[in-house]
Amino acid sequence: MSHDHDHASPAAYWEARYGEADRVWSGNPNEALVREAGDLPPGRALDLGAGEGADAIWLAARGWRVTAVDISQVALDRAVRHAEREGVAGRISFERHDLSRTFPDGPFDLVSAHFLHSNVELPREVILRTAAAAVAPGGVLLIVGHAGFPDWEHDHHHDVHFPTPQETLESLELPEGQWDVLVTETYEKVQARPDGQPSKRLDNTLKLRRRQP
Repeated sequence: MSHDHDHASPAAYWEARYGEADRVWSGNPNEALVREAGDLPPGRALDLGAGEGADAIWLAARGWRVTAVDISQVALDRAVRHAEREGVAGRISFERHDLSRTFPDGPFDLVSAHFLHSNVELPREVILRTAAAAVAPGGVLLIVGHAGFPDWEHDHHHDVHFPTPQETLESLELPEGQWDVLVTETYEKVQARPDGQPSKRLDNTLKLRRRQP
């Protein structure tokens, strides 16, 4: 199947991406979510770009009520089946959204946005500002993104910029005195190459808490 999606709509791009394989992701929750949300008291969570549902399922298994959002219906259908197998489907609401156009109703005690990168148009800064506005007082905004391309990928989209945690924080344009910055870091993780061999990759984490009024 062709990978030339440069002129595809975001929805068509991701439907094609998920349609290329029976499973695209590992099925395991993101390491940063486990590390940063493991001690949070369960409440209402929003998982942006939920993909095949691993993060939403991990949260639901720990007592969260989760709204899991993706642009791809193929991914969401896969996520529903995974959640049903894990016995947590009743705690997750799966919603299809093009986040540049529609957004779930909040507020949420945790808004988690992992790897909102795309080879097609994605107004990331606008989406993340909307995400911040959806966080309840006392709630947490967790934004995790890649710090660069993987070392095995040489066909780079040169117009793709991977913002630092500080750049992401500044782009949120948060009101003065209403948020606490809990984590802003770049960390190294081990990720499997396409051939299955381990490789190291740098990711960024930004974790914020909205102050209580």
